[in-house]
Amino acid sequence: MPQEGSDHYRRAYAAQIARLAEICDGRIEQAFASVPREAFLPPPPWTIISMGVATRTSEIADIYENVLVAIDLKRGINNGEPALHAAWIDAVSPQPGEAVIHVGAGTGYYTAILSLLVQPDGRVEAFEYEADLAAQAARNLDAYSNVAVHSASAFGRTLPNADVVYVNAGVLAPDVEWLRALNPDGRLIFPWQPHNGWGPALLVTRRAGGFSVETLMNVGFISCSGTTERISISRLPTEADLAAVRSIWIRSDRSPDSSAVTIYDDVWFSAEEIGT
Repeated sequence: MPQEGSDHYRRAYAAQIARLAEICDGRIEQAFASVPREAFLPPPPWTIISMGVATRTSEIADIYENVLVAIDLKRGINNGEPALHAAWIDAVSPQPGEAVIHVGAGTGYYTAILSLLVQPDGRVEAFEYEADLAAQAARNLDAYSNVAVHSASAFGRTLPNADVVYVNAGVLAPDVEWLRALNPDGRLIFPWQPHNGWGPALLVTRRAGGFSVETLMNVGFISCSGTTERISISRLPTEADLAAVRSIWIRSDRSPDSSAVTIYDDVWFSAEEIGT
């Protein structure tokens, strides 16, 4: 179906997503209304997933709901839930002129939305470990001149400086290079998943005194491919530990102390508050 055929669905969908996510920035609704979701999906019929139930459909209206849409069912790869992403994007608040690193770009739908929010002078560096998805993303994002797609892992590599690091795959801990890449007041959002695919989304902000952490909603994401992070303590964090986290530290900058909640090879989580 031509892009213009979905315009009215997108406008209603964007308004619905804005309500569900309770977003504060109206530009996010506009971005969701502008990017055709079907351009980033496999050809119809699509498999949509809502409340754990998968349904096949060729109706374009069905993908303009707050549903997952399968990219590759066998690998468990989906175009994620729009309201969740809208809430995350609102939390990290990409601004015009800022630099974004998108980890786990998939086929590029949310990359496109991020790119609109940092125009006219901002840029997005999109990393996708799965080569076939990265190739699709590069094709899908060809018209987005402020996006560069990298067919590579964003783990364990020096990254360009960024105001936002947006992670779409579950990890045991953020890669230390994601923290180092953050500019002052830069924001990192990622799913911290130490318990078999579930855990809180964490919003990390680089303050003058360190990296502050805000705990958001519990989520479940497919695990990040190409990671090497290992747990270096004898037990997994409890739910109480997860809720207690207020900051994160790079171990080469500061050794773990009595405030430590969970310790990894390169970073550790702390219950210590960081001032603004």
